[in-house]
Amino acid sequence: MKHFKLFFLAVAVFVAVSCNYERGEADYDVVPLPQSITLLGGEPFVLNSKTKIVYDANEPQMERNAVFLSEYIKQITGLKLKYEPADGSNYDNNIVISIDREGYMENDEGYMISVGKEGGAIVAKSPAGVFYGIQTLRKSLPIGKFGTVELPNASINDVPLFGYRGMHLDVSRHFFDKEFVKRYIDIIALHNINTFHWHLTDDQGWRVEIKKYPKLTEIGSMRSHTVVGKDFESSDETPHGGFYTQEDIKEVVAYAAERYITIIPEIDLPGHMLAALASYPELGCTGEQYEVWPRWGITEKVLCPGKDGTVQFLKDVMDEIMELFPSEYIHIGGDECPKDHWKVCPDCQARIKAEKLYAKDGHTAEQRLQSWLTSEIEKYINDHGRRIIGWDEILEGGLAPNATVMSWRGITGGVTAANMGHDVIMVPYSHFYFDYYQSEDRDNEPLAIGGFIPVEKVYEFNPFPEEVDPSLHGHILGVQANVWCEYIKTTDHVEYMALPRMAALCEVQWRPAEVRDYEDFLDRMEHHLAIYDHLGYNYAKHIVPDL
Repeated sequence: MKHFKLFFLAVAVFVAVSCNYERGEADYDVVPLPQSITLLGGEPFVLNSKTKIVYDANEPQMERNAVFLSEYIKQITGLKLKYEPADGSNYDNNIVISIDREGYMENDEGYMISVGKEGGAIVAKSPAGVFYGIQTLRKSLPIGKFGTVELPNASINDVPLFGYRGMHLDVSRHFFDKEFVKRYIDIIALHNINTFHWHLTDDQGWRVEIKKYPKLTEIGSMRSHTVVGKDFESSDETPHGGFYTQEDIKEVVAYAAERYITIIPEIDLPGHMLAALASYPELGCTGEQYEVWPRWGITEKVLCPGKDGTVQFLKDVMDEIMELFPSEYIHIGGDECPKDHWKVCPDCQARIKAEKLYAKDGHTAEQRLQSWLTSEIEKYINDHGRRIIGWDEILEGGLAPNATVMSWRGITGGVTAANMGHDVIMVPYSHFYFDYYQSEDRDNEPLAIGGFIPVEKVYEFNPFPEEVDPSLHGHILGVQANVWCEYIKTTDHVEYMALPRMAALCEVQWRPAEVRDYEDFLDRMEHHLAIYDHLGYNYAKHIVPDL
């Protein structure tokens, strides 16, 4: 009987302790680190179950921000906070989120956080800025089940370095369903990134429904097999495919917009179009029956710009893409387009002659033909109030008048474009291709395309090259990292390749190179990695000692 009494006593103590949650303490040294954190001393604000989130009801998006903040706090600490519109009196023991209507703040995405004994506040020029302040507060919280959380008195000011802060995902080589895409968007939001570059079409699969051309998904979304590893003559003998309906796309676009993330779709042209050619062979130069490519790399089988039907096809596709995606930019690819077939194609040569696209200024006639096609599509997109982005190959043959260049083959394309007065997004493969290995010990790493980009190399990138005059730095719109998925088959693998390198990327996007400190970043990553663990994200652990 004595043993039973001791047992019940132990259970009672356990229950009492379990119900009496500990007090946690917030730490504002998060990732990305805010530009200014001033600790004010004095008694902290104590967050508890009676704390409310009070929002500016004059701005429609602010109620949703309040919902996000409430959900994030519950997710991290277990505290469930109610939210309500401000009425002018409900400010004690509350977190107030509001819009700066006095014009003190200049940047739409900047924010201020103030914490005092009586409560906390997040103020910004726009709801997006409030959202980034919410992310900082969220990431400052201790992880666990707490009855109360102390927030040190502080004044925090932050503003991003760039207005374009991108993260990319290739779903053409391997398809990932919309639920994972939403999860990926949540990961992007955690890192204060505001642009999702969605690579939807390529030689290996067409992933977006186009109602005028149903064969693009009936045929182009499925390949018969895939190579095994890097043996290009092998086959796994397994069909691979999938696509997003237009309703799927609308759902994902809305999901991203709620988190202040713009989705930029990529429809690669005129190369990387074999899935479209398999669906509509008449768009090619040779007249052959094409197949969706089961290999990786570059194929000489590309669209025929000499045919009026090809140009009309692209315009029709862009009509539906622009209807689905409200983004200012549409990405038209433009990279890795062999021109062998164009040299002998009667239609292409006739187009060159009709448009007087002869070799000039170091550009071949065929390069100028690609530039002509790019300009045609750009004009069509511009006429609909949008702009194009293309990989840096669009510089070859002459740059389309209003094109923004995504510089991936190093920084040279970005330097050239910026010095020409064109806008640039820096995406050099040397620092931001997250399909590269994260360790030199490749035998113990998941399969990758090659290369070596550790977290530190991502972190060290300076987006303003010396070769660009400071007066032209405004043409460097931002920085992006890419996850190409030739060798990435699973969602866990995607997360492993993206994380924690995405954390280093977001500091490059928010903080100037001269104030970044890698050792300090590593210290702050300890809590950031704990957040990954708490949220169930898979990540590489190379920066963690002894793991």
